[in-house]
Amino acid sequence: MSDYSPREIEKKWQSAWAKDNVDQVTEDKKKEKYYCLEMFPYPSGKLHMGHVRNYSIGDVFARYKKMRGYNVLHPFGWDSFGLPAENAAIKNNIHPAQWTYKNIDEMRRQMKDMGFGYDWTREVMTCHKDYYKWEQLFFVKMLNKGLAYKKKSTVNWCEDCKTVLANEQVQDGKCWRCGKNITTKEIEQWFFKITNYAQELLDGCDKLPGWPERVLTMQKNWIGRSEGAEVDFAIKGVKDTKLRIYTTRPDTIFGVTFMSIAPEHPLTASLCKGKPQEKEVLAFVDKIRRTSKIERTAEGGVKEGVFTGSYAINPLNNEEIPIYAANFVLMDYGTGAVMAVPGHDTRDFAFAKKYNIPIKVVIKADWMSANPTDAELKDAYVEPGIMVNSLEFNGINSELAISKISDYIESKKLGKKTINYRLKDWGISRQRYWGCPIPVIYCDKCGMVPVPEKDLPVVLPEDAKLTAIGDNPLSKIDSFVNVKCPKCGGMGHRETDTMDTFVESSWYYARYTAPKDEPSGINKEKAAYWLPVDQYIGGIEHAIMHLLYARFFHKVLRDFGYLTGDEPFKNLLTQGMVIKDGHKMSKSLGNTVDPDYIINKYGADTARLFSVFAAPPEKDLDWNDHGVEGCYRFIGRIWRFIDNNSSIWNEMKGISVLSQNVSAANLSPEIKKLRSFTHKTLKKVTSDIDIFGLNTAVAAMMELVNEIYKIDVSKINKDDKKVLKEVTEILVLMLTPFAPHASCELWNELGNDGMAIQHIWPSVDEKAVIEDHKLIVVQINGKVRAKMEIPTGTSEEKVKKIAFADVNVKKFIEGKEIKKVIYVEGKLLSIAVSGS
Repeated sequence: MSDYSPREIEKKWQSAWAKDNVDQVTEDKKKEKYYCLEMFPYPSGKLHMGHVRNYSIGDVFARYKKMRGYNVLHPFGWDSFGLPAENAAIKNNIHPAQWTYKNIDEMRRQMKDMGFGYDWTREVMTCHKDYYKWEQLFFVKMLNKGLAYKKKSTVNWCEDCKTVLANEQVQDGKCWRCGKNITTKEIEQWFFKITNYAQELLDGCDKLPGWPERVLTMQKNWIGRSEGAEVDFAIKGVKDTKLRIYTTRPDTIFGVTFMSIAPEHPLTASLCKGKPQEKEVLAFVDKIRRTSKIERTAEGGVKEGVFTGSYAINPLNNEEIPIYAANFVLMDYGTGAVMAVPGHDTRDFAFAKKYNIPIKVVIKADWMSANPTDAELKDAYVEPGIMVNSLEFNGINSELAISKISDYIESKKLGKKTINYRLKDWGISRQRYWGCPIPVIYCDKCGMVPVPEKDLPVVLPEDAKLTAIGDNPLSKIDSFVNVKCPKCGGMGHRETDTMDTFVESSWYYARYTAPKDEPSGINKEKAAYWLPVDQYIGGIEHAIMHLLYARFFHKVLRDFGYLTGDEPFKNLLTQGMVIKDGHKMSKSLGNTVDPDYIINKYGADTARLFSVFAAPPEKDLDWNDHGVEGCYRFIGRIWRFIDNNSSIWNEMKGISVLSQNVSAANLSPEIKKLRSFTHKTLKKVTSDIDIFGLNTAVAAMMELVNEIYKIDVSKINKDDKKVLKEVTEILVLMLTPFAPHASCELWNELGNDGMAIQHIWPSVDEKAVIEDHKLIVVQINGKVRAKMEIPTGTSEEKVKKIAFADVNVKKFIEGKEIKKVIYVEGKLLSIAVSGS
């Protein structure tokens, strides 16, 4: 062997793997399947070490599972539609497709240089018509089933990106893509009816024990199930028009002192029309239209409103209450109107104080007077208590009153009990070019007509002209827009919105199971074999959007007969970020580390090893150049040990020693101890990888290497050499999922045929794990005075006898009174004596 030359070795083995198609996989019902998947990337141009960490974690686990005998599916692809391609096209005067495919080629090269074991025959690109054709078919089926629909909606609008953003895509009032402030706008939008699956999505959270509790909690909170009542409030002086509210606290309905409605509520304009407040209200409405939903509902944000000049009538006590338009009320939650109870709601209390609105107490705490007033409140009282000022419900416990008042409301036909969800239907319309066209045609005669399946895909035209400002580019392409109606043959026009890119990422995991399947897009038999994904890996930032949408889409495709099972991902690992210079590694921050630099200097195996060793997978990793060098030196130490002892491997060539039954009789004590340590390490590394303790697995291997280097190989006998080869083979095989190139080379250097990556995972010799001797530490008055190798199973009395016979122990207890002796079996003998 020559010196460790990673690039030369890595290219050699990558070529060998490709030649033998070692990473390709097909269904095999004789083997237990394992589907390992990392979230696919947007092809932004080049990988950085943040990407490498994610894919290294997945690759280690996939390779390990292959060595454990599983039939492993480990595919890869590209989430290749999206706004960045448009922005790059405008900036660089290049077509988005050209920019995207060029980036894919470059990033694929980098992925292969890293030695990731993907089945590249299953590669998907979501911007290719062979992929989005099926997405359009799913859309048409959803449209026909009422799961896709169009309506006018107030949306978050990014003026810079010229597109709609879902609530989840707004971060701190800014666009998650460009970082600019968001406004609101009312336009026609396409929606997926995810609310039809709200309860099933919620219930499913309790059937995912392999998911982090944090993610499940985030999803449950986002779905936000609540039980309450809808109540109709009449409007003073207006016939046949009622203001419907939803409340989870009907026990407080007698304490309503004002109503809050969304500024965009359809009644807002009529409520103030012709009144002195009209001008002020309309100005307020216009102001709120320029404010994002996130800003309006942000905790700690300014709560403001304006009196409309109209009053509502409380149906339970006939009191007149003023109606305010308030910035914190949204049309798409509940009914767009809220009954305000400042005595028992913190937000309403602050609002009432700000606008000098009366506050009424209807739930009495023990510390309040018999007839409490707002003068006794420093803030809203939100705990349970006894009902007061509530007519026939006085004296009832407030928690009991919730159901009693709900029943009363329903019996009097004043409203109804209902279940509400915070989750709203998924707005999928995007006013941009580089996305999946929505397969709908509008005809003056036939109305809205879905594109027939035989005419799919609706191909994204390549002659779009992208500019920094203006309308959706598709709307300006006559050859795309103007089309015959598939029903009547008359002229119509196409939908020019494209789909949210989260639609593509909601079903790609299923497409991987048969990416070349043409009849249906998803091969049901193959999908049933591979799904669900056994291990899914990606960032916590996708806890709500992608993961929730994928769960919804899976259920829809199940109901359409494409898939079986209720959930797409059995286990989920949310890996931490890579941090450099105190910030997340990101191209936008200019703090990325190019994997090509690391590969060329240290090798791909070093890059992979550092990515999983420097921190637990679920924690953030602080980039450290010294840590990279340390991993390079570690591989080098193994390399040198095997190289320096080539004569031993040559002597053992052709002799299979792995997991042999070794007779301890002829082994030296050092080698017996090393073998025991090796099998303990193997047991730990195996259990650590099983629970994604990849960093501790690498640390255990490093300890083993230290133990191996303690052996004086010039003094060992032939049986010792056999064990030394066994130990070294186990080390190399444990290293294989982490550093596959070096491991394959070292495996052959040890005199073995084949590839280490195709070898079975070594078995633990449980007999070797059980030590035949234990190291007992002897302390006298807390100080270590002796260390003794004692046969395992030696009785306590015999251990004491041996210890008291030790020369050094005798020296420190001679002439002193022994006050106490404590024995911790197999570890410690503590002796307390008089004097110092």
